[in-house]
Amino acid sequence: MKQPASVASLEALGRVQLSENFFMRDFLFSEIAAMHGLSNAPEEPDVAIAAGKMLCETLLEPLQETFGRIAIRSSYRSPTVNKYGNENNLNCARNEANYAHHIWDKRDAQGRLGATACIVVPWFAKRYHDGADWRALAWYIHDHMPYHTQYFFPKRAALNLNWREQPEGRIDSYISPKGCLTKPGMDNHSGDHGDWYSDFPTFRG
Repeated sequence: MKQPASVASLEALGRVQLSENFFMRDFLFSEIAAMHGLSNAPEEPDVAIAAGKMLCETLLEPLQETFGRIAIRSSYRSPTVNKYGNENNLNCARNEANYAHHIWDKRDAQGRLGATACIVVPWFAKRYHDGADWRALAWYIHDHMPYHTQYFFPKRAALNLNWREQPEGRIDSYISPKGCLTKPGMDNHSGDHGDWYSDFPTFRG
């Protein structure tokens, strides 16, 4: 598939079904693109589709099956949109750091395919609002799913959830306690963390 250059071709891309419940169109909206008149269409749609399918099938579908509907806050960014966001202090890392992350159609420096979605899990967001610790959801995902990275944010415990080839399993957060919760090599990386989420639903992976 070529980079969309018309409404019709962008509609065709949006109709691509990535998994049972998710379509490419679900991931293409960008506030930056909408406000500043930029295209958020992938330069290499076939690469973006391949990465998006793995993100949806491996991570998003099991989460939705377990917790009910999940909300997509932001996800795919074209290199043009991401570069604009980085240069204008709109919370976008530089392009090279976002390859195989928000920029789905570019592989990372190690040649790995990857994709990120910033999501909210409404089932957990209500609990978080009432005082639940964000680490409960982080450890639940860690123990049940082959994610690459998780990065948590204070509003509604939204998180950047990244799928990547050869996943590492690292968790970071802007919510207190801020910084790295776990990464390969840390003592807490392996083992069962079930005490954190004893009242969570049974995982349906």
